[in-house]
Amino acid sequence: MTAETAAGTFRIGGDLEVGRLGFGAMQLPAGPADARAASVAVARRAVELGVTLIDTAHLYGGGANEELLAEALYPYPEGLLITTKVGVARSAETGEWGLDGRPEVLREQVDHALRRLRVERIELLQLHRIDPEVDLAEQLGALRELQEAGKVARLGLSEVTAGELARARELVDVASVQNRYSVGDREHEAVLDACAAAGIAFLPWRPVLGAVPPADAAGAPDAGGPEAPYRVIGAVARELGATPVQVALAWLLAHSPVVLPIPGTAKLGHLEENVAAAGVRLEPAHLERLDALSS
Repeated sequence: MTAETAAGTFRIGGDLEVGRLGFGAMQLPAGPADARAASVAVARRAVELGVTLIDTAHLYGGGANEELLAEALYPYPEGLLITTKVGVARSAETGEWGLDGRPEVLREQVDHALRRLRVERIELLQLHRIDPEVDLAEQLGALRELQEAGKVARLGLSEVTAGELARARELVDVASVQNRYSVGDREHEAVLDACAAAGIAFLPWRPVLGAVPPADAAGAPDAGGPEAPYRVIGAVARELGATPVQVALAWLLAHSPVVLPIPGTAKLGHLEENVAAAGVRLEPAHLERLDALSS
């Protein structure tokens, strides 16, 4: 059974069908040579396992991650979506990365992404962050123009509030939102609710936060108390014969039909563990205990 079969599918923008359990490529190193070869193997294995949604961004190595995915997967198999993000740039003066939503920067990054990914059109392009120094209408207007020019098919946002999403939807059709969200971190529940109501894909990043003990819990058997998220998740995992990470991903898939988790890893074993989460079935009692972690 593939990831797509087990997790089900979702139509992004109402027409682009992908498997609901994706893969985040951010952790894949582009070098040195041995690490790059391992990254290529992980990306290829993800597709072999049935993953049809892969997330990358200009920020990830200044485009090196996009080039890596093209090296690993081009020519792309039918049905594979590689989505990328723009709107974060490195300063020529300081070398530091920062938000940059100027239209000319967005246009340049899209052109570079098209070249690096070896495609004529980006099927889903997401604004990595809203730049507070540039009017939102200018940022989204530039992306809409790219859409009208045929360089981009669908537009998404990342790390936005419900209010920002509502305003953006007045300017463009929003196909997806990528926010930090997990069973142990539900700050953006209102954004997910808005996406569910509108049929917008919600791609949680850091989707397994809370599934494992925090670093400062090492050597502290009582860290967080008995109701700490990682303890509850771990107990459910033991009952199901699954791993805590698999339970965290299974909860996301069960929580809302618009949720498309994109867990990332650079290790084949962790990739296979993540994909297998699509086959974990949570009983109502498990869901009740995990849902309660938000209170």
